[in-house]
Amino acid sequence: MAYVMLIVIFKISSQTDSQIALERRTLFEHVLGAYQRLCSKPPKGMYLNAKPTTNAQKATGRSSGGGGGGGGGGASGGGGKRGGRKDDSHWYSRLQKGDVPWDDKEFRMYFLSGAAFWTMVTYFFFLREGGREVTWKDFVNNYLSKEVVDRLEVINKRYVKVVFTPGKTPVDGQYVWFNIGSVDTFERNLETAQYEMGIEGENRLPVVYSAESDGSFLLSMLPTVLIIGFLLFMLRRGPAGAGRPGGRGMGGLFSVSETTAKVLRDEIDVKFKDVAGCEEAKLEIMEFVNFLKNPKQYQDLGAKIPKGAILTGPPGTGKTLLAKATAGEADVPFITVNGSEFLEMFVGVGPARVRDLFVMARKNAPCILFIDEIDAVGRKRGRGNFGGQSEQENTLNQLLVEMDGFNTATNVVVLAGTNRPDILDPALMRPGRFDRQIYIGHPDIKGRSSIFKVHLRPLKMDAEMDKEALARKMAALTPGFSGADIANVCNEAALIAARHLADSINQKHFEQAIERVIGGLEKKTQVLQPEEKKTVAYHEAGHAVAGWYLEHADPLLKVSIIPRGKGLGYAQYLPKEQYLYTKEQLLDRMCMTLGGRVSEEIFFGRITTGAQDDLRKVTQSAYAQIVQFGMNDKVGQVSFDLPRQGEMTLEKPYSEATARLIDTEVRNLIREAYERTHTLLAEKKGDVEKVAQRLLEKEVLDKKDMVELLGPRPFAEKSTYEEFVEGTGGMDEDTSLPEGLKDWNKERDKEESTEEQVARQISGGMPF
Repeated sequence: MAYVMLIVIFKISSQTDSQIALERRTLFEHVLGAYQRLCSKPPKGMYLNAKPTTNAQKATGRSSGGGGGGGGGGASGGGGKRGGRKDDSHWYSRLQKGDVPWDDKEFRMYFLSGAAFWTMVTYFFFLREGGREVTWKDFVNNYLSKEVVDRLEVINKRYVKVVFTPGKTPVDGQYVWFNIGSVDTFERNLETAQYEMGIEGENRLPVVYSAESDGSFLLSMLPTVLIIGFLLFMLRRGPAGAGRPGGRGMGGLFSVSETTAKVLRDEIDVKFKDVAGCEEAKLEIMEFVNFLKNPKQYQDLGAKIPKGAILTGPPGTGKTLLAKATAGEADVPFITVNGSEFLEMFVGVGPARVRDLFVMARKNAPCILFIDEIDAVGRKRGRGNFGGQSEQENTLNQLLVEMDGFNTATNVVVLAGTNRPDILDPALMRPGRFDRQIYIGHPDIKGRSSIFKVHLRPLKMDAEMDKEALARKMAALTPGFSGADIANVCNEAALIAARHLADSINQKHFEQAIERVIGGLEKKTQVLQPEEKKTVAYHEAGHAVAGWYLEHADPLLKVSIIPRGKGLGYAQYLPKEQYLYTKEQLLDRMCMTLGGRVSEEIFFGRITTGAQDDLRKVTQSAYAQIVQFGMNDKVGQVSFDLPRQGEMTLEKPYSEATARLIDTEVRNLIREAYERTHTLLAEKKGDVEKVAQRLLEKEVLDKKDMVELLGPRPFAEKSTYEEFVEGTGGMDEDTSLPEGLKDWNKERDKEESTEEQVARQISGGMPF
């Protein structure tokens, strides 16, 4: 009741004093306008009475003078980036457009400082009258001896200016001067010279000592001025927060603890239709966006919004692209940051940036926060406290607290991406922080077809070519390719077509692009000696024939002796879409890989270094079978992790005796595969000879040439898209959506009133 009465009294008093308030406001506006004509901005304390913030500015959480409130903006309030572009009213932007900003106080200060500096430089180095330098001997012989000198001026104890007697000035009118080593030496030499000339007493030349500014001090001060200017520039325009007029902190080095995250609103043009080959992951991400837009759909059933999800998988499979598509589709703010941006050279910056990041996220809630390459800060703890390890652990601890601690927000969804989930801390991966782990692997043949369709859209193809049929054929030719590889193939095809001045892209260009991506750059100009070329031909023929007569080897598509990349030969196979392998299948693959080395030994009685890569692959396969897959009776049904390439292993997880046994069994397995391959190629020696001779003749053989030389392959094989997808439930990837996600990007339940929403949020424990 008292509150209502207070409001009534306030309204009456405001109506009574309205005229007085209007007069005061008018007077204030005149004073403020006069001040603004003289200054670049109003004095402190007058911001509260300036023009009110517009609705558009309120919507983004920023005013024209601020930038820290919404967590996103520079001075202009647009763009959604922290420390983004300069405001159009900034003097530098105006100067770039040809408008000299004389009314800007900062510009006038810079202009006057620069003008004063260059005026001094011009005067001291260009406008001052310059004399003529002479030597001491010239001075004595030409001037002192002729009695034309009135006096000598020792300037700065460094050089002497000769002042001539009136009427005896040289013809050119210039004064002369000479350097001196020291004043004492000069005085002794002058006294000696005058004594030898018989000049005594008052007839001797007077010597005057003076100090003048010759401009050298400018050169000595220049490095200091440049260093100070650079530091001031970094403090005002530094990457950690500079260029933020009206933003938080002092900018530059003083704002190094502020987050470098960016708030994306309408700046991403990638949509979910541009992402293919990972439909299951797309559904998961769509559901997160639907959580934020339509929470009632889940809360009515008692479900809680997941805190976050982590996207894992090999490089190039679309983790970051999926996050970009989420930013392009979601109507909620999307905040993105890289994991490496948390750690800097200063101690304590990482935790401070994490705190600032989540402050920004809560101000923009509901929103989606994406941390790319989170393994930079999320590595397992307890691996030593040296170097930057302690700082990384402190940053991780702060991240754990912000994601699921006492100060958390339920309407901020955290997404993260990494291709090394095995090194992440278990506390980071637990439910409550990252509730879902979404694995995005290499696409299958249907997924590759969908990805090809996406990347074929902007390409100019032959009018007679069906893009869908081409996508399916290319999908069959690219097993094991990631989405990034497929995008590269399409781009390479366009580049190859442009290189040959083609009007459009055809199938041949795509086949050349696939060979370019798999085998590397073709080197037709590389010179091979005839003996080397013959060795390469028999080496590649050994691979081709061994694979032709081994049931579980990959079907051959093409074999060539034209050097590509680092290799002198090249064979293209069509691997099967297979996830499980038997011991017999792996042995056949090893035999095919050893076919080149065996062929060299059979036909030349010697071996070369060309099989180094083949031996590496065979060794890796043998160790994997024995150490990881438990395919050896003597070692037993055990599995140990093999060290990754580049990792340093201090100790092995097995004893020295087991290590010796493993090495012995690896050699036995490779020897078995080698002897089996030797027996096979010895029987098919004539076939190897035919293939090698045809290679020397044509340099490139395809499957048709192999059938012509060796006959049909004795084993059934699949080679077309239709054969590969037969029995899988359809020709294309399943892109259907569940009923609850049919309208995932649309807000529903608009009829709910504001009072009902507030009551539901209070009862559900959600923040406003």
